[in-house]
Amino acid sequence: MAEARFRAISTPMMTEVLRPFLDRWRLCALAVSAAMLAIAHAFESFGGLAPCTLCLRQREVYWWVGGLALVFMVIVRLPGGPRVRQATCWILALGFLIGAGVAVYHAGAEWKFWAGPTTCASVGGAGVNAQAMSALLEGGKIRGPSCDEAPWVFLGLSMAGWNALVSLGLAALSVAAALRERSKR
Repeated sequence: MAEARFRAISTPMMTEVLRPFLDRWRLCALAVSAAMLAIAHAFESFGGLAPCTLCLRQREVYWWVGGLALVFMVIVRLPGGPRVRQATCWILALGFLIGAGVAVYHAGAEWKFWAGPTTCASVGGAGVNAQAMSALLEGGKIRGPSCDEAPWVFLGLSMAGWNALVSLGLAALSVAAALRERSKR
């Protein structure tokens, strides 16, 4: 009984908190995609964590979702655009689910649940310095970051694990936005 009472109280409050975001979900999806790309870039630039192949794939998903969100923002303002508002949210949900899938695959490779791709090392490494350039010119091999090693872990989750959770949450919010669009008709 207490659980049902909590749900009855929390659902309207949650709806009120989320409503501004769900009503502008395409803009929010664009902003969150840009923020996730900025965070990844900060880890690379300031943290010295070079991306592996799967890290770059996760970024590609955010580039695609952000681009789609931007296009969808324009489309829904064109004549006839309001008819596709719900569909745009479903497509964004699918994009975020794809991102979650790539992140889960990466996290599983890091935890050795399965093998990563054969292209598991990217070129470049952690950065270019005089010693690395000298080694390269002398014929030495430069080992790029590996997809099956987590360079950063927080609360037991790697960056790929956190990205999987964020992507799943964004997919859920996209579904909520799609359902909200349907209820507005």
